[in-house]
Parts: sequence; structure tokens; C-alpha cells
Amino acid sequence: MTPWRLLALALLVGAAVVARAQSPELLGALPEPLPLFPANNWWNADVSDAPVDPSSAQIVAFINNGGNRALHPDWGAPPYGIPFCTVGSAQPLIEMTFTYDDESDHAAPGLSPGYPIPEEAKTQAGWIEGYTAGGGSSGDRHMLIVDRDRLILYEIYALHWNTSLVRWQAGSGAIWPLGDNTRRPEGWTSADAAGLAILPGLVRYDEVYGDQPIRHAFRFTVRDSNNYYVFPASHVAGSNTNAPPFGARLRLKAGVDVSGFEPHVRKILEAMKTYGLILADNGSDMYITGTCDPRWDMDIFVPAFNLVHANDFELIQLGWQPPTVAREWTLY
Repeated sequence: MTPWRLLALALLVGAAVVARAQSPELLGALPEPLPLFPANNWWNADVSDAPVDPSSAQIVAFINNGGNRALHPDWGAPPYGIPFCTVGSAQPLIEMTFTYDDESDHAAPGLSPGYPIPEEAKTQAGWIEGYTAGGGSSGDRHMLIVDRDRLILYEIYALHWNTSLVRWQAGSGAIWPLGDNTRRPEGWTSADAAGLAILPGLVRYDEVYGDQPIRHAFRFTVRDSNNYYVFPASHVAGSNTNAPPFGARLRLKAGVDVSGFEPHVRKILEAMKTYGLILADNGSDMYITGTCDPRWDMDIFVPAFNLVHANDFELIQLGWQPPTVAREWTLY
């Protein structure tokens, strides 16, 4: 091959690599280091030695609701679970209209207002929770976007492409710099009811089937919540004084034998012993949230989770904090 042909081929390959690096990727590789956020963030904190709360038995009884509630894996192949995508820094930022505007972020620090929503989300299913192009009109419709170049997580709740007004609309939005232990202002929601980030608490396929242990807590729901919240939450959406508050953490008891489970199930359960579960929203009791990913084989996880129950968990001390300082940044 002549030198000029080699040069042309190299330029084509280089252009393809650049284009791929800037293109939005559904379920794209998340930027290192992992897990998301600093190692001492509340999602990544080792809670295996945290004290048990005096109300543990009462809260577990509430969750059981007269029975012995089994865990449920709230994820799977489409349309189940919450998707996420990654984008490059060249992705255009789109200004948003929010229902809960006064508790939503409009711009990341130092950037123009907007969220880097891929154009594909308007016309292709899979980018927004619920697996409807443009978001549809019902359900939570979360969209989770990671700017892999700037290390920023954008999360949106109730996202919808309004064809009449020709613009994106949403319930709320939150922007999380991944290098900070950023916490929402007191009383603020996020894209999640408790005011927490969603993506760092999901059960993800790449972690479950990766060669490293899972090193973070998981997001979970119960049917109702209390009228107050505890760290790390910042918002309430319930009024049941018998229910746990948002931000409450459950931990799989150390003595629960998980050795007989399939290795990928065991990896998830081991993480529940070390990092626990954080209550993030109202929903179904003991639903553990994960990603929407066509690679999941739920014939593995559903029957296994049915063997693990609320009685296998304990509530750690309400408001327990890891040894970290939460730094807030100015929202625009």
C-alpha cells in the first residue's frame, strides 16, 4: 500500500475513533475511577461496623407488613430498570424547563445552562426509563447522563419531549460533579425523591459480571416513608410515622449465609453486607434498583432474591455518617 493510502487510512481510523469518543453511548463505559464519587462518599462507605439503630426491629416489621418480605430485583432487559448513557464534552447542552424549578439545577459549575441530552432520546426507545422514545407521559422517566470528559453526572426526573412546544420538559433535575461529595441543600429534591443521586446506587451489569467486588450501596424502595429524612437524604415525600425515613440504611446481617448462591448473586449480597441499601424513594417494599440492560438474565436473579428476606437485614443507626465532609457548591 502506498504511503498516501496508508495516511488516508490512518486519518479515517483516527476520525472514527474521535467520532466514537464524542458520540453518546447507551450503557457506555463509565469514567474511572470507580465506583462513582470519592471513596469516602456515603454511597461507597463501608457500613459493616456501623451501629444498629434501636428501631431496627420496628422498621423491619413495617417493611414485612405482616409477612416476611422477600427482596425483588427491580431491573432487567427492556423495559425494566433504569438506563444510563455517557456523552463527550462536545455534546450540546439543552436548557430545561422543570416543574420543581426552585429545587432543580440548571447548570454545572463553570458551564452554560443545560443538560447534554442526546438527540437520539427524542426518537429512540431505551435512553429514558420506561423504554418509550421521547419519554412518554407516564412513569418516573428518569434519564441519567454521564459527561465522561468532564466527570459530571446529570440526572433528570419525569423527562418528556414536548412535540407541540418543541422542547424538553421535566419534573426536576440534579447535577453531580463526580469528584465531590456534593449533597443537596436541605429540603431539596433531586431526580430522586430523597434528594440523592441515582446512578451510583444501581445494580449494574458491568459490575456484577466484572472481575472486581462491588464497592457501593444500592438504592431501594419501600411502600411509604416517614415525614422526616436523615443523612444522606435531603428531602421527604411521605408522612407515615411508622415508616423509615428517606436516607435510612439497611444492612444484610453478617451471619446470613450467602455461600450457596450463584457467584454473581453472591457478589450483590456481599455488597449488601458491606455497603448496605439506602432508602431513596417510595415504591414497592424491598425492591432493589438496577439498570435496564438487554444482557440481564433474570432467571438467575428473581428466584435467588426470593430466598432473601427483610428479616435478614438490620437498620443501621439513623443518620450515621461516614468520615467525610460534604461540600456544597453554588447552584445556578
